[in-house]
Amino acid sequence: MERQTGFLAFDGRRVAFATVGAGPVLVLPAWWVSHVTADWEGHGFRTFLEGLASRYRVLRYDRIGTGLSDRERPSETLTLEYEVAQLAAVLDHVSEGTVTMFGISCGGCSSVAYAVRNPDRVDRLVLYGSYAWGHELGPRDAREALVGLVRSAWGLGSRALVDVFAPSMGAPDRDAFGAYQRSASTSRSAGDLLELTYEFDVRDLLPQVGIPTLVVHRAGDRAVPLRAGREVAALVPGARLVTLDGDAHLPWHGSPEQTLDAVSEFLGLPASAPRTPEAGGVDDLSAREREVLVLVAAGMSDADIAARLVLSPHTVHRHVANIRRKLGLRSRSAAAAAAARAGLI
Repeated sequence: MERQTGFLAFDGRRVAFATVGAGPVLVLPAWWVSHVTADWEGHGFRTFLEGLASRYRVLRYDRIGTGLSDRERPSETLTLEYEVAQLAAVLDHVSEGTVTMFGISCGGCSSVAYAVRNPDRVDRLVLYGSYAWGHELGPRDAREALVGLVRSAWGLGSRALVDVFAPSMGAPDRDAFGAYQRSASTSRSAGDLLELTYEFDVRDLLPQVGIPTLVVHRAGDRAVPLRAGREVAALVPGARLVTLDGDAHLPWHGSPEQTLDAVSEFLGLPASAPRTPEAGGVDDLSAREREVLVLVAAGMSDADIAARLVLSPHTVHRHVANIRRKLGLRSRSAAAAAAARAGLI
């Protein structure tokens, strides 16, 4: 699968972007902090992007202040208007035609603003973990305390945000996610961009969205509660809301396969392979695969299973992929159910 990384000039600064796949462009407007090369190292992130890239050329970028883009972010640029201008510059650099947008978290606000102002450039819109007004994401004191913690103690702040973004994540993955956040931004930029997240307000723009829109939200999301996703779906004319199980705020955490299943029809992704009957399928698993399946059913992450069985995370990831292939399943939760029906747990 073709991957490219590049840079463009915007407002006298450098913006890093990356693409994967071929076909019509699907853009992921910048979320809080990102890193276009470090992101790809995560199995969940790679699974999610490769699923989208089965039909699209997936475009993402590091907003100024994060990742491989220039890290200095002047205070006067901390506005929604600047975010939309940055998004427009990236799109104009990569594509002249119509694009599909997949807005994640605060990236949903940028997506909505761009789509309303450029109705001929966007054909459809997915809003995942999105919201209409950042002030409604938590009490003012709580928002200010979290921003202050990120600015003053980035190590503690990044760990606190793991609790918010992925409360069910296993211990090794939690450490890795915290370290990733710190590598993606300085404490100052992270705090500034988190504060900006809370300042976004697209309540007046959402009713003006005139393209097909799918709103996807996890029921237990702590960063952006489900009520925020329901408000978005209610404000966008004709939008459809899909609620998923789980508490992961980002679509590649938890079960990226579940996220892909939720958007596949709307985005026209290739159909998944037919699922074979599970009865007797467990018999086709090796002894090690059965052992891994039992631990998957117990809710353990690949990293946790690797530590338990003294294997590399890559080996565990391969075992899990083989299990799902043999059982004809696309999610870890479905694999856990198959283990229960087979009497393994």
